[in-house]
Amino acid sequence: MIVCVCNALRENQVRAKARDCAGSVGRVYASLGCKPQCCQCLPFARQVIQDERSRVAA
Repeated sequence: MIVCVCNALRENQVRAKARDCAGSVGRVYASLGCKPQCCQCLPFARQVIQDERSRVAA
């Protein structure tokens, strides 16, 4: 599933970086070599990151 259309980020990319990169959505995006553009993706990206970190912590 696509998380960010502007940057063509897929959910699996965001999940992988969420496991490796502590911090905000901005830090996860930066680690993928981009930054939020239109910001429509931010709520979904935050949820994906939070879900992945919760899963890793469990």
